[in-house]
Amino acid sequence: MGLRETIHETEARMKKAVESVVREFGEVRTGRAHPALVEELYVDYYGTPTPVKQIAAVSTPDASCLIIQPWDPSALAEIERAILGSKLGITPNNDGKVIRLVVPPLSEERRKEMAKVAKEIAEKGRIALRAIRRDENERISKLKKDNVVSQDDEFKGQEEVQKLTDKYIKEVDAVLEKKNKELLSI
Repeated sequence: MGLRETIHETEARMKKAVESVVREFGEVRTGRAHPALVEELYVDYYGTPTPVKQIAAVSTPDASCLIIQPWDPSALAEIERAILGSKLGITPNNDGKVIRLVVPPLSEERRKEMAKVAKEIAEKGRIALRAIRRDENERISKLKKDNVVSQDDEFKGQEEVQKLTDKYIKEVDAVLEKKNKELLSI
């Protein structure tokens, strides 16, 4: 594998790391109901961990309520159990057909707590990006050692990896800033 392929693979891995951060941010509650709060929640469905979005319709009739309507009513209890075991901090209301989640408004203290959680998620994302950078720089150095690329190409490749790292860390920072605005302003 050459230098170009390595750079393209690096960018793909970094994009996935940023997407993971964005997905985790979706699970951080902002005081408004939105389907992302529960869509990635895994439910034990016939012995298989399955995301809620694959076994139920999730809708938001208003800004403070989520309705989860499973296609198989026997999954209600498992969905309810998964919600209770999650970090949402919301008690589900099960009427036998649908599960209603009433999202209470966040207190100032809880907002600050959630902002800290968001900051931790962003830091994990940055750490993941730096780990990818380290791995790819080692890979480029190995290409140089194996005489696949020249020393100049090794330097250019590592420079390119650093530019990608900087770009995606800025993306994580921008997403964090947006999430903090959602959390702290109401």
